[in-house]
Amino acid sequence: MSKVSNVLKMIEILSTGRKYSIEELSNELEVSKRMIRVYKDELEKAGIYLHTIKGPYGGYVLNQELNIPKRFIPTTKIILNDKSVFNSLSRAIKERKKCLIEYYSKEKGLTKRIIRPYEMTLLNNEWGVAAYCEVREEIRHFYLNRIKTIEILEEFY
Repeated sequence: MSKVSNVLKMIEILSTGRKYSIEELSNELEVSKRMIRVYKDELEKAGIYLHTIKGPYGGYVLNQELNIPKRFIPTTKIILNDKSVFNSLSRAIKERKKCLIEYYSKEKGLTKRIIRPYEMTLLNNEWGVAAYCEVREEIRHFYLNRIKTIEILEEFY
């Protein structure tokens, strides 16, 4: 992983409030003990201070509350069968236009819906879209791989 990814993962590990030895952190991040010390120095340069406990049972503890977003992109491959659906929805979000989609749901089969797409999201390693569904009259999440056809309407929302 990159240095930034490792530093974020180190913060994520330490945010449990538990003391971690340098060896535990180096094993978890798959880097040398020296790199853990480098990461600590980088965090302190950024104003995130780790409490250091010295001695044979020592380690690092994060004593401050940090509001750092969790990594949202998994290391596994993200599935996207049709890039044109992704591109169309991205354009509709940017232009704030409604879309007519044919969506396959497990319960009802293929249905037609008019949606107001708001944001692209990752749902279980698949791209999805958060959108207001005019059929259900509520915000729903749609997997892009289940959208069979999409038409951007001229109607704004």
